[in-house]
Amino acid sequence: MSKYGMLDNVLNDILKAVTPLQEDWAVRFGIVNDLRLVAESVESLRGATVEPFGSFVSNLFTRWGDLDISIELSNGSHISSVGKKHKQTLLGDLLKALRAKGGWNNLQFIINARVPILKLKRYPPGISCDISINNLQGQMKSKILLWINKIDGRFHDMVLLVKEWAKAHKINNPKTGTFNSYSLSLLVIFHFQTCVPAILPPLKDIYPGNMVDDLIGVRADVEDLIAETCDTNINRYISDKSRLKNKKSLAELFVEFLRKFAQMDSWASKMGISPHTGQWEQIKDNTRWLPKTYAIFVEDPFEQPQNTARSVSSGHLPKIAKAFLETYSILISKSQTPNSLLIYLAPPHVTRYITKPAIPNYGGGYLHPPQPQVPRLVRPQPPPQRHPQQLPQHRIQNGSEGSSSNGSISGGSKGSSSNSSMSRALAMQAQKRQQIWRPRIIQ
Repeated sequence: MSKYGMLDNVLNDILKAVTPLQEDWAVRFGIVNDLRLVAESVESLRGATVEPFGSFVSNLFTRWGDLDISIELSNGSHISSVGKKHKQTLLGDLLKALRAKGGWNNLQFIINARVPILKLKRYPPGISCDISINNLQGQMKSKILLWINKIDGRFHDMVLLVKEWAKAHKINNPKTGTFNSYSLSLLVIFHFQTCVPAILPPLKDIYPGNMVDDLIGVRADVEDLIAETCDTNINRYISDKSRLKNKKSLAELFVEFLRKFAQMDSWASKMGISPHTGQWEQIKDNTRWLPKTYAIFVEDPFEQPQNTARSVSSGHLPKIAKAFLETYSILISKSQTPNSLLIYLAPPHVTRYITKPAIPNYGGGYLHPPQPQVPRLVRPQPPPQRHPQQLPQHRIQNGSEGSSSNGSISGGSKGSSSNSSMSRALAMQAQKRQQIWRPRIIQ
């Protein structure tokens, strides 16, 4: 039995509980379609498209996850550029239409944010939505994270597990000075780049440039070029038979993830995290990151030199480091039960979901009803990287290896889709999880 056999079982239980079912996809597609119908009634949004992005498009969302929506304004076939004040006006127009239509709850206009956002919730089933204007950058970042899933399916699983763990410790909320979900996903990418052997390449090997700088010109051509570049480089990486293969289990990778970042409060003032290069970088030597005004720096690989962890406050950094260290200590201890592990790894609503129908077994754990599992896709990786000071290394053995998909990446948005095409897209999402959203143009 693996050293972390019990932990592997608990992590799998969490994955089963939080992995979206087909109806979860259907609900979100329905919300997108309903928002499109409301936007059609807004004169200032004529010709726009209503398009999801974020974790929903990346297939990194959970059953209870939020939904990010971008309203892309029409500019012929070209990518449009809109100032902040105009975005505020357009979102204000949409807010009036949503109130007039009814059926939307908790409407909140974050007008002075760096990116103006309209927040709302749809009951049932209580899905929170963030709506922005012309967030093509967010859409393309989401698609690249989706394509990274193709390299190794453990990336998908780790992101879901890390986000649930972070919610359990209340360190996944930028409003309270902790990490947002995007920065947590980048920490997982960086962990997979710097583990030994590496699982993912530096992201500059997938897309060499600064992606946001390339979002100029004809939209379909730009998106196709980005997709083709990533597709070619991802397939090249997957087919490289000289790479060493990382066969570690999710549990082993999760424990190493906690150990790697457990002392972040001691090195964050000196070292930054660059998923673009796949390396730790000295802040004082990186002129793009100066002057250093952040508690911790996790660079956006697609929008350099933006710091995705800018919401993390210096006052909350010790709390975050403590969550990493305490959980690491718990997981390597030998006096744990499935229930005691679960409390440290998942927020209360997930814990209740797993244990409520539970029947105690002879081992003091819990039995749970069967649920659909995410297909396991596993692939290899490149050479090791140097890390800043970490906790002592613990040997881990008995990993398991699977295989990875080799399907090609589809291109960008090119036209309109009807309700029937949306249903077909839903079916493809539920089966392959590789479909890219095709927007419908508002007439």
